[in-house]
Amino acid sequence: MTTVFSRIIDGELPARFVWQDPHATAFLSIAPLTPGHTLVVPRREVDQWTQVDGDLLSHCMRVAQAVGQGVQRAWDAPRAGLLIAGFEVPHLHIHVAPMWGLGDLNFAHAKPEEDMSALDEAADRLRTALSDLGFEHAVPPGAPEQA
Repeated sequence: MTTVFSRIIDGELPARFVWQDPHATAFLSIAPLTPGHTLVVPRREVDQWTQVDGDLLSHCMRVAQAVGQGVQRAWDAPRAGLLIAGFEVPHLHIHVAPMWGLGDLNFAHAKPEEDMSALDEAADRLRTALSDLGFEHAVPPGAPEQA
């Protein structure tokens, strides 16, 4: 069965993409823990990070590291948090979010974003930071809800 993330990657569902390459994508969470909360997702459907081949996992972690640098820069955060849980969607995804304390990784605080313009602004902010950091080769154009 096709996952919701595959449908997003295929353009069937809207998302605010901040990274696209042949192996992975990154887009903003619609229920952010903090502004800029991003999901790094391999294009290939793999349920759990323990099941993915090492090369793809390494690539996704490199993307997560770049996104982490971007969220730190864009929000002037002292840390970028990284978490792999995998309970929400059976498709490997790495949560990356700017952090000011451990409580920022508490999913009890995640709320669906009601103001889509806030997601648009966060995506633009993160794309700019990623481009400024030298990752412009993977930063997609800044159109809201692009596929």
